[in-house]
Amino acid sequence: MTPLELAQALAQILAANFAARGGDAAEIVVSEQDTQLERPKSREHGDWASNVAMKFAKRIGTNPRELAQELAAEIEKIDGVAKVEIAGPGFMNITLDAASAGETARRVVEQGAAYGRNDSLAGQRINLEFVSANPTGPLHMGHTRWAALGDSTARVLRAAGAEVTNEYYINDAGSQMNKFGRSVLAAVLGEEAPEDAYPGEYIQALGAKVREQLPTVGELAANDRDAALEQVQELAYQLQLAEIKDSLERFNVHFDVFFSERTLHAKGENGEPSPIELAVDRLREQGHVFEEDDAIWVRTTAFGDDKDRVFTRGNGIYTYFAADAAYYLDKMDRGFTEKIYLLGADHHGYIGRLTAIAGAAGDDVEKSITVLIGQLVNLNGAKLSKRAGNIIELDDLLEWLGSDALRYWLARYPADSPLSLDGEKVRSRTNDNPVFYVQYAHARTCAVDRNAAAAGITREVFAPELLTHETETDLLGKLQQYPGIVAGAAELREPHRIARFLEELAAVYHRWYDNCRVIPLGEEPVEDVHRTRLWLNDAAGQVLRNGLDLLGVSAPERL
Repeated sequence: MTPLELAQALAQILAANFAARGGDAAEIVVSEQDTQLERPKSREHGDWASNVAMKFAKRIGTNPRELAQELAAEIEKIDGVAKVEIAGPGFMNITLDAASAGETARRVVEQGAAYGRNDSLAGQRINLEFVSANPTGPLHMGHTRWAALGDSTARVLRAAGAEVTNEYYINDAGSQMNKFGRSVLAAVLGEEAPEDAYPGEYIQALGAKVREQLPTVGELAANDRDAALEQVQELAYQLQLAEIKDSLERFNVHFDVFFSERTLHAKGENGEPSPIELAVDRLREQGHVFEEDDAIWVRTTAFGDDKDRVFTRGNGIYTYFAADAAYYLDKMDRGFTEKIYLLGADHHGYIGRLTAIAGAAGDDVEKSITVLIGQLVNLNGAKLSKRAGNIIELDDLLEWLGSDALRYWLARYPADSPLSLDGEKVRSRTNDNPVFYVQYAHARTCAVDRNAAAAGITREVFAPELLTHETETDLLGKLQQYPGIVAGAAELREPHRIARFLEELAAVYHRWYDNCRVIPLGEEPVEDVHRTRLWLNDAAGQVLRNGLDLLGVSAPERL
């Protein structure tokens, strides 16, 4: 019986109680959020505590203690609940029987990687867009944070039953691409860089690769510079995009879709209107388009935007807003029930704009779109890239810190909190480093397994009623919390909750390890309690693995 399952059962009991009362009480809707349980500060007060009677008593016109007593009588009927005690003005302290609590260990081991996964978000099709860096240079430290947070968020959402598509929007149209092409062409031809050229040695490196793959581009440039620019720009773009994809894969970040902005501007094979051309017509059908000052506008102020947005000006050139609108409509057409955007701190103004697009497109802005703004990160000791000149590259960070440490530290803080990290601490191998502390706990569970095998101890017997030591009860209680932690992290889109839970679990496991032996001392015989503790050890290792996987971090068997 996990606290999540107990909360679900309590919600049903409460709803039945209200229905039986009739009248206004029968109309009250009870959710699992209303019945969430807490771990009592003192174990003398049971395994789980609830103040739900105090929450609802006034609304139904009764005394909290009286309501608590009614609920307690029903809770005690639940299999695995030993007793329910009423404390103070109406707190309910719930105690599970030892065997029921201990069964958690077997349940975790038998469910394996599936333990903690749930269907709370089943039926939701979510498009999660993150990183989306311009393909005009290497990924830098800011992109690194969004990559770690975005991928971990996707993993958590999938663990809660959602169907998630990780999407990278490639800004491969517009003036920045032309600037990029001119920069690389100058490098290819050995010319002085344009005044507005992209800085950094990587442009020279791209130029060398382009020159190698297009050996006659110099001759082409002499005769038709525009044609040469087009070829150079396209090849350099493909090379840079390939490098970005490679960096992300080495960071253990996977994208299902790389969506090209250029496709929004492209007409159909037979000259059909482009998606961006069709977008204005679709918004006009919704009644939100008007023309003024020789421009086409979308009335986004009707949906909370700070000003109406220009879709296209009299010169026929589409704005960035137009591309954003066409892209959103494309996501709608692909059937996503929710579109999540994870954007950097400098994109705060996009919240109103994107929400207004959703409203103008006919979506429910409360359910269909979420814009998460991440704050900046700085890392003490990190060096500017020699190759890119003015940035700290993801590739350099991976070489210095490794993917595991970098991903864990970036995922353990809320996205909206500014982050300052100490590079030497991030890469340290001490218990002061949270990722090392958690991975060490997992490695220790594996060491116990190896030593148990050498001592001939197996899981052939499981007697959960023997797991009565205080540290065993604490460890079981922490393992029981994991499914609820996953569900909450998914609901709130906050993967840092997983990291913080893992650190708590590691601490509880280490205390258990110091107090309860799986392998008997000296000549002491192997008993059923030792075999049962092996189940508990393996359950702890499994949950540590499951949680680390949600963060995209490995669970080493040895450190």
